[in-house]
Amino acid sequence: MKRSVKTYSLLAILAFPCLLSSAQRQLVKKWETDSILKVPESVFYDKKNQVLYASNIDGKPDEKDGQGSIAKIGLDGKIINVEWVTGLSAPKGMGVYNNTLWVADLDEVAAIDIKTGTITQRIKVDGAKFLNDITIDKKGVVYVSDSREKKVHAIANGKATLFLDNLEGPNGLLAHNNVLYVLDAGSLLKVDAAKNRVKLAEGMEGGTDGIEPVQKDEFIVSCWGGVIYYVKADGSKEKLLDTRDQKINSADIGYDPKNRIVYVPTFWKNSVVAYELK
Repeated sequence: MKRSVKTYSLLAILAFPCLLSSAQRQLVKKWETDSILKVPESVFYDKKNQVLYASNIDGKPDEKDGQGSIAKIGLDGKIINVEWVTGLSAPKGMGVYNNTLWVADLDEVAAIDIKTGTITQRIKVDGAKFLNDITIDKKGVVYVSDSREKKVHAIANGKATLFLDNLEGPNGLLAHNNVLYVLDAGSLLKVDAAKNRVKLAEGMEGGTDGIEPVQKDEFIVSCWGGVIYYVKADGSKEKLLDTRDQKINSADIGYDPKNRIVYVPTFWKNSVVAYELK
């Protein structure tokens, strides 16, 4: 029986729909800041104030030297203030709740008043060695990972308590739809309210770092070494970006879900790059 080219094309799409979706998904570069940031480890997109915050380590990632700061960047890629907030050591992950920017800073979490740009509180996390990423749930509970101690702590009412332990090397955190997602040494874990853990994906090399939700049960995951993945609901993943050959890192990403813009801190390259997710 004779079939037209159109018929064969339609049958191919029906039989292999993933081929079409995979071909369409990519990151397209929009802009890059000047390289005047100071070892930016994390970027946070502040929807309310329409601005980006970048955490400047400005020194060794594990040294309590007081050199760290937070930069403020416009959504056009122009740097508003390289050192908007100072007085930190090796700041990394960030989160916002009720006009307060929360920042992981080695062994404590700093609270910054967004309106004034001043540090209003420092919450010590007992036994912490390398606090890394932060996420905040709808109730205002702050979760922070300690990559070296292999734990996740929860901060509520100004007090830090242990939430999870016996992990392999936690970094990126995401509180989303009443679930805590944890990037743990190349794997993505789903942790429910009872602290039950389910591994959703694995095999992401280069130091899993940042995680952002895209749509139901699908995420963008960055790896510090220079790789960014799109992780699907079934645990499969596709590589969106790989800048390892160029020696460009992709640390803790930020994301604008409305415009589908991924903000990538390049760490040693001292810039932030914006990509549109197509």
